[in-house]
Order: sequence, then C-alpha cells, then structure tokens
Amino acid sequence: MNKNPSERAMELFAANYSCAQSVFAAAGAGEMTEEQRLAVSSAFGGGLAGHGEVCGALAGALMALGERNRAKLAADPEQGREKVNRQAQRLIAEFRAAHGSISCHELTGCRLNTAEGKKAYLERYLHRQLCAGLVAFAADWVAQSATMP
Repeated sequence: MNKNPSERAMELFAANYSCAQSVFAAAGAGEMTEEQRLAVSSAFGGGLAGHGEVCGALAGALMALGERNRAKLAADPEQGREKVNRQAQRLIAEFRAAHGSISCHELTGCRLNTAEGKKAYLERYLHRQLCAGLVAFAADWVAQSATMP
C-alpha cells in the first residue's frame, strides 16, 4: 500500500532528510525517482542551504507543483506556467496565513548555516516542534492541489 505524501514526507524528515527533500521526494509525481528528487532538492533545506530564506518545505512543494504539471508545461509552456503560478501563489498565501511567514529565519529564529543557528535549532527542538508540521502541511497541500484548476 502506498503512503500518502505527508506520511512519506514525515518518514523522510524523521530519517534526517531536509524539509525540502522530504516534501519534494514525497509529493512529486512524474518520471523522476525518489532518489533523483532527493538529490535535486538537497540544497533547498533551511531556507536555501541554511541561509534562512524561503522555507525549505515550501520550496520542496513548489518544485513538486512544477513536476506534477510537467505535461501541461510541455504541451503549452505559457499556459502551463500560468497554472503552476496560480497554484504556487495560492500555496504561498495559504502557507503564510497558516504559519505567519514563508521565511525559514522568521519561522525558526535561526540561521542554519551558522554554528549558533544550528545549536539553537537543536536546543529548541525545532525539527520536531515546528518543522515537521511545516513539512506535513506542504506535502498535504501539494497532494490536494491535483484537483485545483
């Protein structure tokens, strides 16, 4: 039995894959393998390589939206891009409304590319207390987007 995307994303996240890797690998749908998705998204965790920019869970979800719409993008790049952008704008707005920000640094209060930021992240149990919920939200959202125009 196949797991739903949020269950698989949570398994990957618990296995120490980044937020971006976990969401993209679990929520993507296409010809890429899970291994390929994990590799492609490897530098997006922690807000782009730990810099605290766009939340990695959100970045992984945005990549998954593109992959899920690959046929439309190939058939008509302009209309395909418009569809992906509509979905992406909706996701970004809903993510921000649900969590208060789309910035990893604002969400966590940490810069994961520094020793101090990594230490604070670990000491505050943010992997489990915050980021796991962001991963589940993003993976669920992408799975539900399949029915969106």
